[in-house]
Amino acid sequence: MRRFADALYDITLTLWVGGLWAIGFLVAPTLFSALASDRQLAGLLAGKLFALIGWVGLGCASYLLLHSLLRMGTTALRRWPFWLLIGMLLLTVVNLFGIQPLLAQIKADTLARQAMESVLNKRFAIWHGVSGVVYVAQSLLGALLISVFRRPVK
Repeated sequence: MRRFADALYDITLTLWVGGLWAIGFLVAPTLFSALASDRQLAGLLAGKLFALIGWVGLGCASYLLLHSLLRMGTTALRRWPFWLLIGMLLLTVVNLFGIQPLLAQIKADTLARQAMESVLNKRFAIWHGVSGVVYVAQSLLGALLISVFRRPVK
């Protein structure tokens, strides 16, 4: 059973980090390139994918943190992989429950008030940039976790 749990740890980590990299750095740019004439549709699809990987991240983080705690007990709290996972989880929560709803509200306000479109577009651009920085930080933490700390130390 322990081997299965360890293998599931590796698979879960790979799913989360691979999904982050695939969606953020391959799929989203491809959507905007392929749908250049309909950037609104590309943005809608990309937003749904980012939300999806956010929910996947919450599920993966739950398993990975639980596995680490059950496997190592309080020793996990003194290990870098545990804190990298916590960092990734916090960034996921910030993006999923903080920034993404804010971006959705700004989009809705822009559609409702065309007269203020330029002001709202500037706000949207700023928050979109913040979201991008958070996403890149999360992706880099994931890459570090996979490349340096593949599995919790026994």
